[in-house]
Amino acid sequence: MTEGFSRRARAPEGADDRLPPVRFAYDRHTWKEIAHLLVNLPVALVGFVYVVVALFTGFWLAVTVVGFPLLAAGLVGSRLLGRMERARARRLLGVRVDEPSRLPGRAAAGGFLPWLWMALKDPVAWRGALYGFVRLPWGILTFVTTLTSLFVLWPVLPFIARGLANADRAMVRGLLSPSDELERRIAELESDRGVVVDTANADLRRIERDLHDGAQARLVNLAMGLGLAKEKLLEDPDSAAEMVAEAHGEVKLALQELRDLARGIHPAVLTDRGLDAALSAVASRCTVPVKVTVDLESRPAAAIEGIAYFTVSELLQNISKHSGARNAVVEVWRTENRLLIQVEDDGRGGARLDGGSGMRGLAERLGAVDGLFVVDSPQGGPTVVTAELPWRDRSGATGATGATTAKGAKGARG
Repeated sequence: MTEGFSRRARAPEGADDRLPPVRFAYDRHTWKEIAHLLVNLPVALVGFVYVVVALFTGFWLAVTVVGFPLLAAGLVGSRLLGRMERARARRLLGVRVDEPSRLPGRAAAGGFLPWLWMALKDPVAWRGALYGFVRLPWGILTFVTTLTSLFVLWPVLPFIARGLANADRAMVRGLLSPSDELERRIAELESDRGVVVDTANADLRRIERDLHDGAQARLVNLAMGLGLAKEKLLEDPDSAAEMVAEAHGEVKLALQELRDLARGIHPAVLTDRGLDAALSAVASRCTVPVKVTVDLESRPAAAIEGIAYFTVSELLQNISKHSGARNAVVEVWRTENRLLIQVEDDGRGGARLDGGSGMRGLAERLGAVDGLFVVDSPQGGPTVVTAELPWRDRSGATGATGATTAKGAKGARG
């Protein structure tokens, strides 16, 4: 299975900050560090003046109507200063830290007052202000030390620059990175919320379109046909009987379309009998022979069960339309607090998340509920798609967070 099975894979902490060994020779990394240290003073001076003027003005005017909005605007500017400093550290020091979650705009926050309150209590902005306030003495120290060492301590300047730059790196990580994993998780959930809303809107539009173009059109024709049959019932009973027979056929077709639509929303067999029976029913409609194995001692929550069902259903449709496979296998099982799904076929392979076959949509849907989605499909096949969902009991209890790695999941199943 694909290495690094994770929805938003990140490099290990500090992986992007590996530094070359310091030598007496001046390489480009040393010159970047020296440039960063020399620029510290003007940048720190600008940040210090901004923090003092903007924030302290807001504090002094806090007793007036305009005080708090000025303070909030100053804190928004502190966020911008922090972003600029992260960019400078990334460029010159090689420090890569995650960007904090964005502060929602006024419309997203629900109006001016909620936005004002969020801006005033924004921890990212306050840490940026603290960074700008304490940087002035440090900027003076690094500037003077580096400038003096250029003419006095030239042979050992690379070591001095590395030591001062490491202190800068620590300061950037400590004050300008997200405070903890919670902030990063909030940013992920904000993104997932948008995915859920977009997916729900797309589903509603699909249902509306199917009703309008399918069953509704047939029912309109049925009403018109029955109206004509009623008019001819006395004067031409034979023609009226033919019209009624046609209307009866239309009723059957409309009912079948409504059943198919209901199956696409949430099939009754899934509600009544669970994943084993529902997936077997889906597999029976696939154009490729499918072996289904569901190894679950209990049923997950209805929402998780529904996502698992539609994930397998979409994958089997892709197999029918695009794979050219002769056989397929669906396996569903539980590992600790995760529900794992694996769908494999012996087709031509080449499936990708950006291949236009709905894979990206499936990945986004699973990601919105803290799930994972991996496609392993080399050219020539076989294709193995592994999906992972958090296990939630039907009683409402939630399994422990954190994903089980699906590396080697196929081998674990034997």
